[in-house]
Amino acid sequence: MAKFYRPQTYQIITFGCQMNEHDSEVLAGLLESMGFYQVDKVEDSDIILLNTCCVRETAENKVFSLLGRLRRLKKEKPGMIIGVGGCMSQQEGMAARIRQGFPHVDLIFGTGKAGQIPDLIRKVMERKGPVLAVRPGSGGIAENLPVKRKEIIRAWVAIMYGCNNFCTYCIVPYVRGRERSRRPEDILDEVAGLGREGCKEVVLLGQNVNSYGKDLEGAIDFAGLLEKLDKPDGGIYRIRYMTSHPRDFTGRLIETIAASGKVCEHFHLPVQAGSNRILKKMNRGYTREGYLELIEKVKTRIPHAVITTDIMVGFPGENEDDFNDTLDIVRQARFDSSYTFIYNTRPGTPAAALEGQVPEAVKKERIQELIKLQNAISLDRNREEEGRVQEVLAEGESKTGPGLLAGRNRGNKMVVFPGGRELIGHVVRVQINEARLSHLAGRLTAQIDG
Repeated sequence: MAKFYRPQTYQIITFGCQMNEHDSEVLAGLLESMGFYQVDKVEDSDIILLNTCCVRETAENKVFSLLGRLRRLKKEKPGMIIGVGGCMSQQEGMAARIRQGFPHVDLIFGTGKAGQIPDLIRKVMERKGPVLAVRPGSGGIAENLPVKRKEIIRAWVAIMYGCNNFCTYCIVPYVRGRERSRRPEDILDEVAGLGREGCKEVVLLGQNVNSYGKDLEGAIDFAGLLEKLDKPDGGIYRIRYMTSHPRDFTGRLIETIAASGKVCEHFHLPVQAGSNRILKKMNRGYTREGYLELIEKVKTRIPHAVITTDIMVGFPGENEDDFNDTLDIVRQARFDSSYTFIYNTRPGTPAAALEGQVPEAVKKERIQELIKLQNAISLDRNREEEGRVQEVLAEGESKTGPGLLAGRNRGNKMVVFPGGRELIGHVVRVQINEARLSHLAGRLTAQIDG
């Protein structure tokens, strides 16, 4: 019988969104609080945790493929602990599917169980058998958990969890649960701590940040939270947020951002489709006219705002007229960029049962046409930046060439400029000389922070 040993090393493999990236930072912090240390190779790991995503089938397939490859490694190192957590684990029937198809998995844990990882690992070690910890419904929020951040220049800060919107194509409300907001004082304390550690930019995370505070006692909403965070002290230079829903993006929120010195003028407003018929089938809660009116309000109040979006093609029932409506809204809104993707059936969502599934060949043809249009608009929008001086947070050396740094401006566009490594982590001013589709290029004019 193989000897069971106490794990010493770990690796976390993350799939999916920024919220998952942040969850993995918490998992890493908890494991290191137990005395484990991170390694780069799975072959050197005593604990391997997969933090999974189920928004698209391709993400699930990657997890299954990796679990298959880990089977051999588990035979070579039978004392190794393999855990599968995150959204994929939370799907109905998925835990049973994993246990049946991949019996070498020792731990399956859901989206609300990160704080219990130390206890779950100990249970696996004591029982020498599989442990299942998938929560029913929406759990509470565990505060003051250790976090091992991948970087300190920019940091993720979760302000809420879950989603109440139930778009017909989306699995997130079923696996992340209902909306739960963190207390503002806990968020303020975390951001203040990051400022003391030298962090320059925080990104506030939530499935729909516009809904922040609706479940809390006391009159605070997302705009109110931003006002509390927008203080001249604290060390934080910039605040971003994601993701927001166009339906409840209020005029008060636009005014708050316009008046803020720290909140960046980048508005990511997922439109998903330009057809009112499709938007209704998606349960998005707004019309194309209402969406365009919102865009106009933002641009009127903040003329230099950068507006990006998400667009889906091939939703069930989408015909040529519907797709043309989507192309038209892209032309009218003139998004700086778009995350475009093909509709992917998610079992358990209402859209999966809809008639009129669009053929794959049609989906691929449509998305290519959409990408071509958006790329042309994106390049035009980037060219409008030429000659302007912009605030840039230098994040690191650019891969485009030696002696170049790269960082994002307040509109979240990548800027490449000549500079030394001593500027990394600092906020600088860069005059934009050349616009490209992927980034802006310019020259350093000044350093803003000390």
